[in-house]
Amino acid sequence: MEFERIAYLRVGSATPRLVDHPGDGRRLWARLQSGRWESEAAARLLTGDEVLGLLAYPKYFELTQQRLPDNRTGIFEHLTRDRLIVKETGGHWSVTNLGAILFAKRLDDFDWELARKAVRFAAYAGNGRASRVTHRRDWERGYAVVFSDLVEYVNALVPANEFIGPALRTEHRPFSEVAVRELIANALVHQDMTVTGAGPLIELFRDRIEITNPGVPLIEPERIIGAEPRWRNGALVALMRRMRLCEGTGSGIDNVVAEVESYLAPPLDFQVYPRPGATRVVLSAPRQFKDMTSAERVHACYQHAVLRHSIGETMRNATFRERLGLDAKSSGQVSSVISAAMQRGQIKPANPDHPRSGYVPSWA
Repeated sequence: MEFERIAYLRVGSATPRLVDHPGDGRRLWARLQSGRWESEAAARLLTGDEVLGLLAYPKYFELTQQRLPDNRTGIFEHLTRDRLIVKETGGHWSVTNLGAILFAKRLDDFDWELARKAVRFAAYAGNGRASRVTHRRDWERGYAVVFSDLVEYVNALVPANEFIGPALRTEHRPFSEVAVRELIANALVHQDMTVTGAGPLIELFRDRIEITNPGVPLIEPERIIGAEPRWRNGALVALMRRMRLCEGTGSGIDNVVAEVESYLAPPLDFQVYPRPGATRVVLSAPRQFKDMTSAERVHACYQHAVLRHSIGETMRNATFRERLGLDAKSSGQVSSVISAAMQRGQIKPANPDHPRSGYVPSWA
């Protein structure tokens, strides 16, 4: 019924157009595309030897914690069960897009569109793309094959700052390794595979990490934290979750925001580009309250309220002060930010009749 309602929307209008109703358009497109790309063939009419030559199948058994069969029949049965390959007539096989995007030895061995979905990485010496590129790399193998190495590579390039404590010198990295891992996984599994000529891009700057993936989100950016999970690529998410490469319960972004708060960093920034269709997440290095913009302070307030609400608690002046790394003497400054967030309609009192009850997101 929901599908019929969306497909038949605005019939009374003289010119019914999905472009005039982007929310309905996203839902319709998601339903039409659900599972379709993953099951399509990336390569067809292959011999058994060709299949094994294209896929890093031992990695599949390692990540799914299954014993590698000692014969080809057993290997093909497992790969077929997880829809990585499909048996065709005449003893031939096809490799699905799901099998290729996760376990390809080289994405270039498949078609151009699949090759363009390889993860790209660039690191810059400064805070802008005009600064010198210090590292550049294309990860041309399947996502499951490269994921651990990719995350380790990115985290290793993050510069560590030395902190001199009372007795020891310690190193502190400006970005949480957990947050980096979750955001990379999120970009891989939530991208819109139907967007042509584009793949995930990770960019490391001196003061931030930007991760861009093709497609606009199925959930409004302001509601991503604490929202019920929704996926374009259900089979991809399910298998990545089984392999413990991604979190599939919808709490991944919540974990990232919690890490951001623990690092006293500016809020996580979601940027959506409807044309050509891309989503960018910006993870910033820690910055003191005085160095944050007014917009960052208000957005940090909103995200903190959402995070508290997701665990059944309210935001208070004291909890927001702690999130910002401020002491009790700064309660007046924090109250001003809370007031600004309310004026912009992002938060509201949990109970208007009891002002000390705290604050919740405006949509709660």
